[in-house]
Formats: sequence, C-alpha cells, structure tokens
Amino acid sequence: MTLPARLLGKTGISLPILGFGTAPAGKRLSHREAVHLFEAALNAGVKYFDTAPEFAGYGKAQEQLGSLLKNRRREIFLVTKCYDPTYDGTLKLLEGNLKELQTGYADLVFVHSLGADKMDPAVVFGRKGAYAALVQAKALGLTRFIGLSGHNRPGRFAEAIQRIEVDVLLNVINFVDRHTYNFEDRVWTVANRLNLGLIAMKVFGGEQKSGGRGLSHCLMPSPHLDMAFRYALGVPHVTCAVIGMATQRELQDNLRRARTFSPLNSREGEHLKKVGYSLASEWGTHFGSLI
Repeated sequence: MTLPARLLGKTGISLPILGFGTAPAGKRLSHREAVHLFEAALNAGVKYFDTAPEFAGYGKAQEQLGSLLKNRRREIFLVTKCYDPTYDGTLKLLEGNLKELQTGYADLVFVHSLGADKMDPAVVFGRKGAYAALVQAKALGLTRFIGLSGHNRPGRFAEAIQRIEVDVLLNVINFVDRHTYNFEDRVWTVANRLNLGLIAMKVFGGEQKSGGRGLSHCLMPSPHLDMAFRYALGVPHVTCAVIGMATQRELQDNLRRARTFSPLNSREGEHLKKVGYSLASEWGTHFGSLI
C-alpha cells in the first residue's frame, strides 16, 4: 500500500508523510543491521531520511546511511544537519557529512538546534555565520534546500523566518509540548503565511532521560502513540513526521500509522488536549529553555 504524500511547502517536492530519523539506529545497531533497516524503509516507500554527525547524537548513522546511498541515492530525500554557529565551522561540518554519506550533495541541510545556547542568532545569521555558509553551499550545489531545526526557544524561529529566506522548518510537534513550547502557534502560523515546508519531530515526546532501550525517542505513554501520530500529521500544512526507529517492529508500526492516517475528530482533539495538559506538567521544559 502506497504511503500518503504531501507537498513540502514552496519547495514543490512531494514526500510521504512518514520520515525516518536515523539517530536510534546509529547509536544502537551494527552497520549491517542499520543498512538493512534503512533499506526496508526505503522499499516500503519512505523517502525522507534525516541524519547528522556523531557529535550531534546520531552515532554512526551517516556512515551507515552512506552504504545505502551508494546505490540508491536518487530514491532518497537526504537531510543532514550542521550544528555550529559559524561560517567556517558549518562548511567544514557539511563537507564531513557529505563525505560520510558518500554523496556530493544533500537535498536539505538544517542549521541545527537553533534554540541551543551555543547557537546565538546574532552569530548564526551574521555575515560570518552558519546561515550564510548554507546559502553559499546552496549556490555551490551542495544542498538543494536550507532549513532551521530546533526543540526550544520558539521565539528565535519566529523572528528568524521573518528576516531571512529559508525553505523548511523542523520542530517539536506533539500534543504534550503544545502546552509548553507550542511551535504550532508561535512559529508555524507565521511559517504557513510564508509557505515554508514543515516537518514534525519528537512526535512521541523524544528520548527518555533514563536512556532506556524501549521504543526509540519515546517519552509518550504507549496507549497514546497512535493518537500522537495523528495529532502531528493533523497540524495545518505539515508535510511529514520524522520518527526515530531502530527495530523492524517500530518501522512496521509507523508504516501502519502512516497508511491508515486519519485526522483527529473534535472529540478526540478535546480528549488529547486534557491528556496533553496533564503530561506537560510532568515533562516541563524537557527540551530546554523557552526564552
């Protein structure tokens, strides 16, 4: 069964509503196991593969994905990230990322974790900052599109997208953190007016602090997972949900959610609002500062 697909904002690219987050596989699987899992996802219709270097928390994911890209690059919408506020640092990171991925270009490169302390917007968007480096990389054909990713400080994103040209945003979107970070209203309403591509991450709440080896990147209680997926894909103009996976069971569960997706009805939405508000008081600002 074909996965439903949606346009990625003004890029004109159509992508399936399920994306693959490679960090759990990069940290937990052997090279052979990871490549096998990535290939299974690609064969099932997943196109969007999200990765980053080891120091950004992705383990060996880029090297693993590179083995698949050697033979199937044209089938994949490849996404990587640069977690450095400076021009030179960003270009150096991108060069290293592409080398590990065994390809000459990425489809989308994010200025990663804009809400982090080290990613001062005055530096990132300055003349010698990360954003200028990715504009240059785009001009050189090293990436097709430029984005901003991040988990916290939504105000930085709302301000940035009104001052600079970007193609895509990748932000925390789930029915719990809606009550804390609320990228949905604080940032994505503005992004919609600009026709930016919108990708949801951490739709299951992100990784448990204990580092447990249950479901990948899943703080959400398991009875709410199907509804969490439906919530994220029901946010206006979202293209896909990128979900970290490290097992065939996780992949099959998420493929099922994508193939059977239907929007929440009003009763379900009201129920999730109450559940989310309660869980938000437990989770707090688990992704970092709000301002």
